[in-house]
Amino acid sequence: MSHVSKFLLGLVAIVLVVTLALPALVPSSAYRAQVEDAAQTALNRPVTLNGDLSFSLLPRLEVQAADVRIANLDGYGDVDFAEMAEMRVAVKLIPLFSGRVEIDEFVLVDPVIRLEQRGAANNWTFAAAESDAPSRTSQTSGAFIRQPGALPIETSFGDVRIENASVSWSDGAERRDVTGLDMAVQLVSVDEPVQVRGSLNVEGQPLTFDADLGSLRGFFEGQETSLNLALGGDLITANFDGRIPAGEDFAVDGYVETAITSLRDLAAFAGTELPPGEQLQNFDAAGSLIYTPDRITLDSASVTLDAMTGTGNLSVDLSGLRPDISGQLNIPLLDVNPYLPAEDQTTNADTEAGLAPWSEEEIDLAGLRVVDADIRITSDQLKFRDIEIADSLLRLRIVRGRMSANLNRFSLYGGTGSARVVANGRGRNASYSLNAQLDSLDALGFLTAAAGFDRLQGTGGLNLEMLASGNSPADLMNSLSGTGNFGFLDGAIVGVNIAETIRTVEASIASRSLPSSFGEGEQTDFSSLAGSFSITGGQADNRDFLLLSPLLRVDGAGGVDLGNQTLDYRLRPRAVASLQGQGGDRDMQGIVIPIRLRGRFDDVSVGIDTEAVTRSLLTGALGNALGLDTSGGDEEEETTTEDLLRNGLLNALGLGRRNDSDDEEDDGQD
Repeated sequence: MSHVSKFLLGLVAIVLVVTLALPALVPSSAYRAQVEDAAQTALNRPVTLNGDLSFSLLPRLEVQAADVRIANLDGYGDVDFAEMAEMRVAVKLIPLFSGRVEIDEFVLVDPVIRLEQRGAANNWTFAAAESDAPSRTSQTSGAFIRQPGALPIETSFGDVRIENASVSWSDGAERRDVTGLDMAVQLVSVDEPVQVRGSLNVEGQPLTFDADLGSLRGFFEGQETSLNLALGGDLITANFDGRIPAGEDFAVDGYVETAITSLRDLAAFAGTELPPGEQLQNFDAAGSLIYTPDRITLDSASVTLDAMTGTGNLSVDLSGLRPDISGQLNIPLLDVNPYLPAEDQTTNADTEAGLAPWSEEEIDLAGLRVVDADIRITSDQLKFRDIEIADSLLRLRIVRGRMSANLNRFSLYGGTGSARVVANGRGRNASYSLNAQLDSLDALGFLTAAAGFDRLQGTGGLNLEMLASGNSPADLMNSLSGTGNFGFLDGAIVGVNIAETIRTVEASIASRSLPSSFGEGEQTDFSSLAGSFSITGGQADNRDFLLLSPLLRVDGAGGVDLGNQTLDYRLRPRAVASLQGQGGDRDMQGIVIPIRLRGRFDDVSVGIDTEAVTRSLLTGALGNALGLDTSGGDEEEETTTEDLLRNGLLNALGLGRRNDSDDEEDDGQD
């Protein structure tokens, strides 16, 4: 070996010895300040290394530091922005000479990161120093810009991990905490695919995540880049297969599938409690997704909510105070019953029939303040309570806690209609309104489904304009006001034969019994039935009820107390043609036989209004028809109107007057 060769080998040996021995011979205090200054320059934040610090050059450039702290921005408190128990960074030495950065190891152990949002400002934007700040305002404000030259390095990653990280986020009103964050990154080159795998715990909910990015350089420099994501957890699972389009701003588009096991639990996790109930559980959606920081759009989507399925397009605007959902959906079967307030099934022990009063339980409209919405829904069949509607077009709008539902068209029970329902939860007391027009519908089917009323047959319609306010069903029924009208043709009132009632009125009054014309097998046919009503403070009033048939004319008037669930109503039927040949032996044309309906909704009594019959007798109308003397009888003997009516009917039937002793007994009882 030549002397030159020996000299070069010796020189290399000396350099290696010095390189290996130097970190051990030089105390850490000699380069601690230089490392802190370099980190501060890179982050534009004070960085302190409070724990042990070690440094080596061979076989790789390596720094290990304990108790590392990164200061917060001014105005965000004295607590550090980030801290970590240990940080290990190792870079391969030889590739540095060719301009490549190959990170052999980058490990953060037990890092704690505190993120704070204050309006449009935050403490996690690491802006450059003012003298070095780019001229573009979007960059100085901290916005992320994808542009050529944004990643001007050649690098690769070996062992890159975060172990047991904790991240908190706060905006002054809300706080979110992520714990147990473990993450590993695989990156052969900035031009090769990146793989990220990890898991974390958010507010007690475990989540796993996987991400595959086509190219780190492509992402930073605004090139189109493939992106695949997978999220798994107890509350939600999601998969996305798509891309990041070319451009300055961050956006994604592709195909997404998501499944939520419980919307209620997810809403509670997000800080919003939904009204109690068994629904709003599973939600599945799949379709083409476009995401930008201000909007999410789902096209050609299939959606499942609980037992309902649908297809359509949805868009969510994220730029406002609340998510704003818009779109169109087709739902073959739209059953809203599971989402309505539960009907009170309790009974009232104080009432003989067991009819329960209106519930005092509060109706919770908090869900209307979670999102805004403008959604058009078409449905082959819509179910509301017991009402079934076909071929409906519904426009649902929610704005700042106020919901309006417009059924612009629908078919039901052989007819058509339109309706508008408003529920306003903005104020202390909720308010509601209903405007509806129903035409050419089957009265029996509709009224049975809508109100459990199965006593009217015919074809017709009704118009309603209603208002109510309050926070419980009881409040609403006691505050209800509005107007309405109805009209039906070629039908029947089931349960009473009014013509038969007129024919048998004499015997009914004499026996004080309900005519046989009242019963399940009886009915009164009509050619038309119409009327109008007004409601004030839960009190409904009708004064123009009119039923017409070839033999009868029936007018009526009365009221319904919706709050107390009672009614008091009088029908005034009279014959407009002779009833002879139909079971009667007397021409009753023009005679009015009032019928009174009164009582609680579940126990309505139906009978002849004897008080009105008596008044008719005293004016002579009925007396003349029966051939009675209504002059007042014996002036020396006090005779009640009931006795006068009874005796007159007996006389008309050829039974004569009762004897004086009977009259005296009756006088004693009266």
